[in-house]
Amino acid sequence: MGGPNPDLDRLLAEDYVEDLEELAVEDLRRRKGECEQVEGELSYLRRLIQGRLDIIKAESRRREGGENGGLAEIVDHLPEILSGGGRGSSAGRHPMEMTGEVNYRVLTAELDRIIDVDTVASLPTMSNDEVAAIAAALVDLEHKISSQRRALHDCMDTVQAEIVRRYKSGEATVDGLLP
Repeated sequence: MGGPNPDLDRLLAEDYVEDLEELAVEDLRRRKGECEQVEGELSYLRRLIQGRLDIIKAESRRREGGENGGLAEIVDHLPEILSGGGRGSSAGRHPMEMTGEVNYRVLTAELDRIIDVDTVASLPTMSNDEVAAIAAALVDLEHKISSQRRALHDCMDTVQAEIVRRYKSGEATVDGLLP
């Protein structure tokens, strides 16, 4: 599948959730935590992609309106552009804290190949076709990352279901959590 995290392929491999019943509860929790960490990184990356896509959409609207503001106008309107006006909240999964182990350059490398800070600065001088191509590439990347997140959610749900099964069946107890 490839992605911003080298662990992604390992976590999404079919064998990662095979034979879960043979693992200790601690190993199941570790696997779930690994999935949650990488999902948090993908979620962060997805928000960055959406932010840059919002900037592209704002530039396209500015052009359609015949405005001549250029980069200064984009910068002036960044707070409202990035406020996520049309997005719903993403309730359901609790927010993850990013650890110091995340290599942000690796995480954002694919995004930066499409539109880095210098490209954002030169948007007003680009042709409509160039801006449209960037928008299409961002949409494709957002779909890819969303698909990877959904697959990680499935992995987490599978591991969690095994943990729940153990508690319901009595194979694991709350006493096992105590030191």
